[in-house]
This record gives sequence, structure tokens and C-alpha cells, in this order.
Amino acid sequence: MRALFALFVCSLTALAAHAQRVAFINPGLHDETYWVSAGEAMQQAARSLGQTFEQQFAERDPVRALQLARELAARPPARRPDYVVVANEKGVLVESARILAAAGIKTFAAFSGLLPQERQAWAPRDGLPLLIGSLEPHAEEAGYLTARSLIEQGRRRRLQAPDGKLHLIAIAGDRSTPVSIARTEGMRRAVAEQPDVVLDRVGFGDFRKELAAEVATELLSAYPTARLLWTGSDQMAFGAMASARQLQREPGRQLLFSAINTSPEAMQARIRGELSALAGGHFLCGAWALVMIHDHYRGRDFKDLGLVQQQGMFMLFSKQDAGRYLARHGKGLAELDFRRYSRVLHPAQPRYRFDAQVLMR
Repeated sequence: MRALFALFVCSLTALAAHAQRVAFINPGLHDETYWVSAGEAMQQAARSLGQTFEQQFAERDPVRALQLARELAARPPARRPDYVVVANEKGVLVESARILAAAGIKTFAAFSGLLPQERQAWAPRDGLPLLIGSLEPHAEEAGYLTARSLIEQGRRRRLQAPDGKLHLIAIAGDRSTPVSIARTEGMRRAVAEQPDVVLDRVGFGDFRKELAAEVATELLSAYPTARLLWTGSDQMAFGAMASARQLQREPGRQLLFSAINTSPEAMQARIRGELSALAGGHFLCGAWALVMIHDHYRGRDFKDLGLVQQQGMFMLFSKQDAGRYLARHGKGLAELDFRRYSRVLHPAQPRYRFDAQVLMR
């Protein structure tokens, strides 16, 4: 018995001596609120779980993202991370995983995983043996929830055009990122359910405020009877709002907007009524990914749950919810303890339950 206990203590000591090292190739800009928040949530999760965490920003440049992967792979073995978290923004996942695998580094896809056309040839642990799995927010849900709420409010306010229908225009992110595609599909599903709603046109803002402003000016001029404007992110909504004001169409009054994300600016816009529908919570996806990586490293594999996972991580924020969120998390997520979600630390827990409602508890 003493020998077994001594072996157990030695095992714990060895794990402590080699703290699990995780790196994140953050696809966003270093000052982009959503991606900064995502990185901060991952830092808090790593702190909770005893992981060593680092991140570097790709600045929305797929070439830079691949270069960051090469730099991590080129480090001396003692300085390499055990795992690297990669988002499949602009289709960088497969090549990043191949670069890192050549150095013996495992990868995990978070936020956006393999594209449908990539899955057969590059499946986790098969075509890409060291890509251990992926976790994505159910992005279609975000598009659906915000569009449905926007339509309901437009109907309550009687914003129908002279033809008796509600007209909606949309500004999506891009044409290639899985998250953007899924959000737009969710919006289209909500519109298709309502025979009195017309989707006039979908433009693309590449998740950028300035480009979305240009697209909004074009769409609002081309479709003057549209009173609902759905957007795939908060920054695109803010750009579209600026254009609407220049055209003398006040957000929340003459024109209703929706957005996705939980930035303080979005929450404040929701409280003021400039945003009529807002969904968010998915910035926690990277933090949830670190929980799964923590457990994998300690021998509790998640393959019994599936290597490719999507979970609902979105909630709609009312004005009251937005106020509560800012009061609780306006200065960060330091009070969130991610250990409660670990299946290693809670062996009786049969599956992962990642839920944005944790932000409101």
C-alpha cells in the first residue's frame, strides 16, 4: 500500500513539475474586443486548471497565422507547447496542424473546425493524427436566435413595408469561415419560417466595422423599405449603425439592428436600445477547449463523447441581462472557476456541459 501511495505521489509531482503548456494562435486583431475577450477567458481557464498559457495574435492574416505555427514548431523541444489551439479562420487549420505535428505538437481546433470539404481527408486523429479534436459553438443557433428576435420586434412595432411584408437586409462575415457560414444559415432559417418576411440581400463585411459601414450604405440605399438589419457581429453592427445615422435612420427607431458578441460596447448598445437583438457567450469556447485539453493530458480522453463537437454556447441578452453582465464581468472573468467542468476533477460527470448561462449565475 505504501508503495502504491508513493507511486501516486510521484506521479502528481511529475505532472506538477511539467505543467501542461498550451499556446493559442489567436486569429483576431490584438485590439479586437471579441478575440481579446476570448484570450482573457482562456487565460482564466488556464489559471484555474494549472496550465501554462500563451497566445499570439495573427491579426486576421492567414499567412501570419501559419508563420506563428512554424515559429512554435521551430522552438527547442523543451520550450515547445504540448498543445496548440487553432481556429480555422481563413482555412488555416489543416496546414497549421501539419506544421505542428512535424514537431510532435498536438493541436485542438476551437471556435471553428474543419470545413465540410476537409473532414473526409483530414479527420482528427486520422488524416491529421495529432489533431486531437475540435469544439465549436453552435453558430447556426446565434444567427437563428438573433434573426428571430429581430423579426418579432419588427412585427410588434409594425415596421412592414407598403407591400405588407417585413424587409430584412443582412451583413454576414465572410464566405469561407465555418462560423460565418453557419450564422448566416441560421438567419436564413429564421427568415424562411416567416412567410411575411423578405430577405432582400446579404452583403459581406468580413467582420470589420469600416467595411460593414460601406456595405450598409449600399444596402440601405438599394433597399429603402428594409427596416430590419441583421449582422453577424457587433463590430459590423456598429459600422452599419454609423451609416444608418448618416442616412437619417436612427438605430432602434427607424431601423432595428441585431448583433452577435458580448463586448461592453454591444451590451451598452443593447441597454440603450440601439441593438434590438443581441446574442453572445461563445467567446468562452476557447476556455472550454482548455478544459477538454486538461482532461486529455491527464488521461481522461473525450473520444467517448466524439472528437468533433458542437455545443450551444449562446444566449439572447435582454436589456436587463446586459446590465447584469456588465455589473458582473465588466472588469474581467476572474471569479469564474473552470475546474468545475473537468471530468478528471469530477469523475462522476458523464459529459461536458458548456453553457453561456454561467455568465449570469
